Amino acid sequence: MKRFFTRELFQSWYRLIQRMRQGTAANQHSWSDSDPGQPIALAQCVSVVIPALNESRRIAEVVEFALSDPCTAEVIVIDDSSTDATVELARAAGARVLTSTMLGKGASMQDGVQAARCDVLVYLDGDLTGLRPGLIADLCAPLLRDKADFVKARFGRSGGRVTELTAKPMIKIFFPELAGLAQPLGGVIAARRALLKALRFEDGYGVDVGLLIDASLSGARVAEVDIDSLEHDSQALEDLTLMANEVGRVIFQRARSAGRLHVDQILAMYEVQRQATSSISFIMSRRKARKRLLLLDLDGTVTQQNFFAELALATGHQQEYRDALERVAEGSTSAEQAMAATFRYVHRTRIEHVARQIAIRPGLIETVNRLRRAGFFVGVISSGWFIAAEIIRRRIFADFAIAHTVQFDNDTCGGVVRLNPAFLPPDADESTVPPSKDLALASLTQHNGEQPFDSVWAVGNAEDDLEMLRRADRAFLIGPQAEALKLQLERAIILTHTEDLLAEIDEQALAA
Repeated sequence: MKRFFTRELFQSWYRLIQRMRQGTAANQHSWSDSDPGQPIALAQCVSVVIPALNESRRIAEVVEFALSDPCTAEVIVIDDSSTDATVELARAAGARVLTSTMLGKGASMQDGVQAARCDVLVYLDGDLTGLRPGLIADLCAPLLRDKADFVKARFGRSGGRVTELTAKPMIKIFFPELAGLAQPLGGVIAARRALLKALRFEDGYGVDVGLLIDASLSGARVAEVDIDSLEHDSQALEDLTLMANEVGRVIFQRARSAGRLHVDQILAMYEVQRQATSSISFIMSRRKARKRLLLLDLDGTVTQQNFFAELALATGHQQEYRDALERVAEGSTSAEQAMAATFRYVHRTRIEHVARQIAIRPGLIETVNRLRRAGFFVGVISSGWFIAAEIIRRRIFADFAIAHTVQFDNDTCGGVVRLNPAFLPPDADESTVPPSKDLALASLTQHNGEQPFDSVWAVGNAEDDLEMLRRADRAFLIGPQAEALKLQLERAIILTHTEDLLAEIDEQALAA
């Protein structure tokens, strides 16, 4: 069969979406209170719709919050035949309560469009808490000032696992004009009623992203409004699996209908999904409220050999590797780009094999296990490749790995590395600013403007670890350079064996 979607066409398409990612698309706008415009007349002009199923714990709170906003004309709760007191509590709080025509959030949302009396609608979830006053007015501001037709809320917490690992990578590939949105799956939405009546409402978890994509494809102006922070009830793993499947199905279906679904794009999507697991947002989603952080450098700390030196030996690239080190020493290229170029065309399986076989420092596995039992969130940090760091962290049973991502074409190294944004200053140009482990540690310890850890430990063995070690509350050195490095970091503790870390933990925590 003749292949119409050629590699040349794919490369042209890829360059196009790269240009689109560099700026905000014409129909996408990030809204803030500082945006110019005439003051909004805070008349009651908004219908607030709340789809609900067994939300008795918080439904009254959400209804009362919505009614307190000066823009709210009515609150409509669309009940999915709840078996608890959702209906009674919502009605007592002042909502108009209707029974959905069909089970499912999408049907309830569509029923809300038909029942609304106002031209502007706001959707809220029935399990929200932590909502700030004025949220509804702020969310509707772009609509009321005729700056947008469809508005998504952006809130302080990072996206969940389905957002980061399913929705965002897929949107980035198939709908790059929407790639800048922080919470594409969020159910807090404001839109014009006329637009909503023309859109398709999915039955399941994909309804919110489906509406977003359909609105954008219709030519509607899409905006995003920062509403600070809010909290949802967490969902069970089984629900997250179903959500991921539904979200994926909806995005695939929209991409096919738009003529954007091709095999090369699917392969690119899987690569982006793999890269997403190295993001700070995904890492922090696995913390589970642990308050102690231990960060282990990879080369020379977790392993006793350098990963790239072992990869060169395994693939017969020793001379290319030595030449690359010389170019780095001369300053003609960065270490990250030099290694990617050196191992271009090396198959993924060869890289993974070296990561699985490289020797781990003796005693480290048991040490990591006991530190995790003592309440530590343990990670591996590397200036190398995430594909290797992730395998090695799993070998020592650490919680996460943070590193850069090398791109693959048809499962072979493409010769290009994507620097992890956590290693760079905000909004930095990665071509001019060298990556730093110190900044990566800062990204972990100051996540979303908060300080999630009471105690931060770091272990390293080389010059490029020093700034990271200085930032840590407790710094440890290991390996042959430890004595020399201690002259530059006097407060650091030298470890003879990794088990020495256990002596630094209080007995009560270790026993736990």
